[in-house]
Amino acid sequence: MCGITGWVDFSRDLSAEAGTLDAMVRTLIRRGPDAGGGWLDTHAALGHRRLAIIDLEHGAQPMASPERGPRGDLPRAVISYGGEIYNYRELRGELALYGHRFSTAGDTEVALRAYLQWGADFVHRLNGMYSIAIWDTAREELLLVRDRIGVKPLYYHPTPQGVLFGSEPKAILANPLVTPSAGAEELCDALLFLRTPGRVPFRGMRELKPGHLLTVGRGGLREERYWALEARPHTDDLPTTTATVRELLDDIVPRQMIADVPLVSLLSGGLDSSTVTALAQRTRAAGGGRISTFAVDFTGHSENFRGDAIRPTPDGPYARAVAEHVGSDHRTITLDRSRLLDPAVRRTVLAAWDLPFNFADLDVSLHQLFGAVREHAPVALSGEGADEVFGGYLWFSDPGARAAETFPWLKLGAHRGLDPRALFRPGFVEGIDLATYQADLYRSALAEVPRLDGEGPEERRTRELGYLTLTRWLPILLDKKDRMGMANGLEGRVPFCDHRLVEYLFNVPWGMKTVTGQEKGLLREAVADLLPQSVLRRTKAAYPSIQDPAYDRALIGDLTAEALGDDTPLADYLDPVAVRRLTDRTTSDSLSEFQRILLESTVRLGAWLRAYRVDLDLDTDRLSLQGVN
Repeated sequence: MCGITGWVDFSRDLSAEAGTLDAMVRTLIRRGPDAGGGWLDTHAALGHRRLAIIDLEHGAQPMASPERGPRGDLPRAVISYGGEIYNYRELRGELALYGHRFSTAGDTEVALRAYLQWGADFVHRLNGMYSIAIWDTAREELLLVRDRIGVKPLYYHPTPQGVLFGSEPKAILANPLVTPSAGAEELCDALLFLRTPGRVPFRGMRELKPGHLLTVGRGGLREERYWALEARPHTDDLPTTTATVRELLDDIVPRQMIADVPLVSLLSGGLDSSTVTALAQRTRAAGGGRISTFAVDFTGHSENFRGDAIRPTPDGPYARAVAEHVGSDHRTITLDRSRLLDPAVRRTVLAAWDLPFNFADLDVSLHQLFGAVREHAPVALSGEGADEVFGGYLWFSDPGARAAETFPWLKLGAHRGLDPRALFRPGFVEGIDLATYQADLYRSALAEVPRLDGEGPEERRTRELGYLTLTRWLPILLDKKDRMGMANGLEGRVPFCDHRLVEYLFNVPWGMKTVTGQEKGLLREAVADLLPQSVLRRTKAAYPSIQDPAYDRALIGDLTAEALGDDTPLADYLDPVAVRRLTDRTTSDSLSEFQRILLESTVRLGAWLRAYRVDLDLDTDRLSLQGVN
């Protein structure tokens, strides 16, 4: 896992821009703490930070091909690559049959030589998570590639004569050509709890969509889709479907354990992480070893646990039961409130995100957990993606969410206090036209959903919910995992996001996915021999959240300062009555998790505007007409 960045400009000599490239590369040092490098030519500059996982002694990047280009003094192609290609060994063998020779044992050189062999079509042969930049000196063309599901991030910013790109926005912002700014559309993106492929809350910046590639040449930029979910009839019966899921998982998890450094597994005691851990332990046991597992807890949380609809049971007992059952070497990382509220830690979390998104205390606790895990290993397996592909969320079955004419999690969230409009003046919300923006995003998302002839309305709606979840919800979770992990130099691997599993399950009927009468019943059946009965029967429980009124009261202070401060960018737009209503609640009660996310997202937005010196370009006359002073 690494960080990549670069610059293509056909109007200037970039060979003199080593200082600027170095500044861009330095922003990614947490993603790649082991090494860094740059490569410059007249119109292209590629940078790289390395987190060494495979072939530790070799594989320095940017990596140039030994073959020469048409000028003779330049390599045929140069690559800056981040991620993991899990089938690189098979590809290496295939490329060797074509006469390719290798000087390293890693996957970077395989990706480079695959491009030399097949051109841009090499992307169809990759299994993995990756962001790739290749400068072709013969064509004077840059190719940017992002993995099918979007596990690894990649951003770009078009310029009049080229493009800037990076694994994180901060790399692009380090270039003096870019000034951070945002308008009404960017604020709408920041306020809504979803990720729209391609959109970024920095004006002019784009995210390369999952399953897409971008070609940059003298003729401009061209973005193309090379992979998409497809609707196909599912002809397998239940036993065959169950066996196929298990066969895929049996192949995926060992593939994703390839590493020349220590690798561990995150274990919550839920079905998803327990499945990954059990399969990882089977793989490790074949070599006579034990997988190390890690769980998270909060000081006093287990002793004073209060169950609710989202977290009916605490994780601790289930995680320990799985560890004992499979034979892993298990540890619990215990966090306390003071660290979660530490301003320095919270600034670090914002800097890791670069964007005004958040999951309340879950962001901060995940960052702290990953920091502790990184002391033991630089690679961790986890269970993200299972709820998306197996239909584990409430909105797949809740009648109100299924009938909602919007993103179903926004419907459920609004009923529980997670309404992005709640703390802002009505005039501000109307002025940026948030409702229309949200409705337009929903309509365009539905228009993308592939259709299957003969599908009934209920199955059709389930397919829509699955597509929305995979393309508008899962990216938020993958972003969170990537940012909090890489901020600590920790690579997260997500077996349930293997595109083969995603493709297969996208077409499995809902009745099969809930075969046991419980969410993710198909997964429960597929791994029934791996896990203790208590975990197989356990109802879904979300990632643990702190339960501490003192934490809420501390956050209220931040919100009050944001609403009433003289130099805070949101002061004119927040509704003091709504803020006071939320403030008053914390004097006698704890906030719900959804209210906490609402509170923290508002505070995060203000902090983001200040920290990144974002120039807010809003139509103040329109806002004033709507009642904003």
